[in-house]
Amino acid sequence: MDFCVLGKTGMLVSRLCFGTLTLGPLQANLPLEAGAELLIEALDKGINFWDTAELYRNYACLRLALKKTGAEPVIVTKTYAYDAKGAKASLEKARHELDLDVIPVFMLHEQESGLTLEGHRRALEFLSEARERGYIKAVGISCHTIAAVRAAIHFPELSVIHPLINYGGIGIKDGTAAEMIGAIRGAHEHGLGIYAMKILGGGHLSGAPEKAFKFALNLDCLHAIAVGMASRDELNVNLCYMQGLKPPAQAIKRLAGKKRRLKVETWCIGCGKCVAACPQRALALRGRAKKSAFVDMERCVLCGYCGAACDEMCIKVF
Repeated sequence: MDFCVLGKTGMLVSRLCFGTLTLGPLQANLPLEAGAELLIEALDKGINFWDTAELYRNYACLRLALKKTGAEPVIVTKTYAYDAKGAKASLEKARHELDLDVIPVFMLHEQESGLTLEGHRRALEFLSEARERGYIKAVGISCHTIAAVRAAIHFPELSVIHPLINYGGIGIKDGTAAEMIGAIRGAHEHGLGIYAMKILGGGHLSGAPEKAFKFALNLDCLHAIAVGMASRDELNVNLCYMQGLKPPAQAIKRLAGKKRRLKVETWCIGCGKCVAACPQRALALRGRAKKSAFVDMERCVLCGYCGAACDEMCIKVF
């Protein structure tokens, strides 16, 4: 596994980041022990960089893996908090549920622009103060927009960005892949640590994974790439792609038969909360009475955020 320093944070991270959204209830919902064992296997194979979020509801899985190994991976988590009170609650929740005194990277989740960042100014100030007090090592943002990447360089509190990029530009809300790369290069030149999300376009580019990995790995402005994994096959295949190796044919065959999709269960009440939560505008209420949600799989990137907004637990990624 190749490693690099994550921008000006000074933290040494594996170039493959384990995206843990897949482990929790919004996606594969693995049993606690199974999720922890997969994380431990990833650690054994050199992956010391884990991405999570309060939204993902999987802290217990990460905590168990940490307890079993005594390892100290670089963990990123995120909050939607917009004020100091909310940011404090999110930080304390992460520290308690992960059983960590210090969170390596704490992010504001899904920022869209400089205006959005200003709207979260109080939360950002709290996180910066928490960093000064030693509870956080670095502060950052995750984003699906070019505007947020460009804005980040004007906020000295920020040292890490987690942007969406893939060769098809799938999921970028305000421009093209080329424009996003230009924004990422600008942030990289300012010393920010940058690790990419959705290099497979939420599954839309899974038919050409080698191309997707090569595209991301050839971007010298990325320190790492985060990929969601929920099985040993996915872990081993992704490690092969990271090293430019051909994955085992049997593992590829098994994964090819596992196409992921978003499912809306029949008990959907049509409340519309999922529609509002979808960053890709892939959901809508359908029918004359608009009693259930409908997903446009051409737009969906399988992030699972709609499921987190559903009080009825009727949306799942399979």
